[in-house]
Amino acid sequence: MHGSPSRYQLAEIGSLLADPSRAAILLALADDRARPAGELARLAGIAPSTASAHLGRLVEGGLLQVLNQGRHRYFQVAGDHVSAMLEVLPLLRPARSRPPGPTAAERPLAFARTCYRHLAGYLGVALYRQLREQGWIELGDQAVRLSEHGCNALRAYDLLPDGAQPPGPPGRSCLDWTERRFHLGGPLGVAITDQLLQRDWLRRHERTRALVLTSPGRAGLRQMGIPLDD
Repeated sequence: MHGSPSRYQLAEIGSLLADPSRAAILLALADDRARPAGELARLAGIAPSTASAHLGRLVEGGLLQVLNQGRHRYFQVAGDHVSAMLEVLPLLRPARSRPPGPTAAERPLAFARTCYRHLAGYLGVALYRQLREQGWIELGDQAVRLSEHGCNALRAYDLLPDGAQPPGPPGRSCLDWTERRFHLGGPLGVAITDQLLQRDWLRRHERTRALVLTSPGRAGLRQMGIPLDD
């Protein structure tokens, strides 16, 4: 879609997000995993027939896409732009003098989660801050780039794909809705997050976007100088 959005396009997107069941479906898919309709119905707490109707509207509205695997159909967000929208929308709420802390159910997501395919939450913000303070990344006008020093340092921690050379894949600053500060997004953020998962420093939660920090991950991130609460 090119050019500025019209009022009708904005209203259409708003109507798609206005239903709590559709919002639950979108949030369940915000980690870029593809899920079948039955699983999404269970996660949203609705009947399969109701989920089917909601999924049809979300696909028609361009927020979801369908992946066909033989006789099975899976649903996935239509791209990084959709997950970025879901991540930043809560920031539009009116600011409060004392924002409430996360509930018990929200704490795992607030600590570490996927935003599309990159690391978000407290851990994502802390990692981004450390990368900047150590000079391991450089902020340009259009993108975040690895420095040569950063490439060597991250390679030493085995947090870059094999063969990665500076400036490496481009990254971008992504505003975090729970921390209200930036974490690292874009292909560079995805590449580092993939390595954190492959190294078993982080593990995916089965039913949510939350990421679980493992004992090796806690030790490794502390070694990198990232502060962690016990």
